[in-house]
Amino acid sequence: MLTLFSFILVFGLLVFFHEFGHFIFAKLNDIKVHEFALGMGPKLLSYKGKETEYSIRILPIGGYVKMEGEDGASEDIRSFSKKSPLQRISVIAAGPIMNIILAILLFMIIGFSIGVPINVINEVTENYPAYKAGIQPGDKIIKINDNKINSWDDIVKNVSQSSTDVLKITLIRDGKKMSLDVKPIFDKKANKKLIGISPVFSKSIFASFKFSVERVALITKGIGNFLLNLVKGKASSKEIVGPIGMVHFVGEAARISIFSLMSLAALISINLAILNLLPFPALDGGRLVFIIIELILGKPIDPEKEGFVHFIGFIILLGLMVFVIYKDITRFNLF
Repeated sequence: MLTLFSFILVFGLLVFFHEFGHFIFAKLNDIKVHEFALGMGPKLLSYKGKETEYSIRILPIGGYVKMEGEDGASEDIRSFSKKSPLQRISVIAAGPIMNIILAILLFMIIGFSIGVPINVINEVTENYPAYKAGIQPGDKIIKINDNKINSWDDIVKNVSQSSTDVLKITLIRDGKKMSLDVKPIFDKKANKKLIGISPVFSKSIFASFKFSVERVALITKGIGNFLLNLVKGKASSKEIVGPIGMVHFVGEAARISIFSLMSLAALISINLAILNLLPFPALDGGRLVFIIIELILGKPIDPEKEGFVHFIGFIILLGLMVFVIYKDITRFNLF
């Protein structure tokens, strides 16, 4: 029950933010919106507003904003197809952008709730290299060798990945700058170099925002590298998780803590944003490609032809979804 509830909550939030981005920019650009739907399949609940029908559907695996003239010709002046290319780009891009914003907000909440590790020393482990070199609690590390330090992650990276036997650590103590030589040790259990320090955790909004943006940028880079390696044949499709796998991982995260669940939701939200921006028909990225081609040619593409291409893309995506679900079933031994 916890797994099902968590899955519906997480995916409902992700889909809502994504579709709300499309919806709000459609309204801002005076595009007629027929329906704002969360979920797919038959309706569970619906409400008819002045112009738009708002509905919740039985399958919590997606959603959509149905706009006038989005997938076909329309002479309505308020149709999607009658708007300028830049207006249409803003509507389409707003969905993925909202998913990135959601990820930033979730990581900010996590950071502000439990604190963000910063480059100020909280504790120094006795008889470890930092202790022997004279590093003290309250010291702020600003440079390791020739590398500037702005965060705790910078410290971890520069210590664990250092190629020198001795680190020149520049720090600030009581307003004065000083440098100390520290010789890290290799910890077999942690499988990395250590100097024996732990950070101060800050709960400031600024630190949380900085941590959040850096985390989103790091995850985005990782996903981009994975997709690039997948195209090059250097990554395995076994690493791809489908809906069933996501349900499993969401349930596991929910059992650990609310912060684990929020962190996973942020990760999935970033994935959703990036995958939607891929230049494939039926995805937001595919629609952006058609608008860019229109800008280059200087004339609109036949809406019927574009709609057909997106329909074919949708069929292919459904086929890929079936394949991924099958892989999930075999991976988790559900037969």
